[in-house]
Amino acid sequence: MLYPKDRGSNKRESGSASRRKVSPSAIHNDFPVLFSERQIAERTAEIGRQIDADYAGKSVVLVGVLKGAAIFLSDLARAITVDCTFDFVAVSSYGKGQRTSGAVKLIKDLDQPIEGKNIIIVEDILDTGLTLCFLRSLFEQHKPGSLRVAALLDKPSRRLEKIEADYVGFKIPNHFVVGYGMDYAERFRNVADIRLMPPDYPELH
Repeated sequence: MLYPKDRGSNKRESGSASRRKVSPSAIHNDFPVLFSERQIAERTAEIGRQIDADYAGKSVVLVGVLKGAAIFLSDLARAITVDCTFDFVAVSSYGKGQRTSGAVKLIKDLDQPIEGKNIIIVEDILDTGLTLCFLRSLFEQHKPGSLRVAALLDKPSRRLEKIEADYVGFKIPNHFVVGYGMDYAERFRNVADIRLMPPDYPELH
């Protein structure tokens, strides 16, 4: 997906005739590092300990929002010692052209029922809050035992809906980021750390 859902400034304009095109196979290690592998690992471990303390003696279900949260969920699950399973959902926002209309639709539902279970929605970026508000409302209809949110990154300056995460990795300013599951044109998800993409980065093709 060229324009990741619910990521605000992580949506980039395309179609500029003046931009030089580059091969999508190139991974640019000259992007400035925002958070290193070690920083991410340490913070994820801290969140895991928080979840262990909050759910001591209980079971939790981590629900990852595809695709961006997949790597974070994988690492977070291994940082948790309480009984833990996980599931995935996928959503998309749509509108005219390249901009989201604010409408969100579910394109992959949960595989297992969640009634009475302790659910933690795992997201890569909490930005406008549109996606998480949609999912929270949807999941509440299924009457979970509890419902919380874990977000790797939080961009509070972009918030349109009144929602906050219960567990936050890092708060960041309004910059476009890639790596650790987050993408531009489906590229750079496999970059091990979180990097800032330069605003003048050329289009991929």
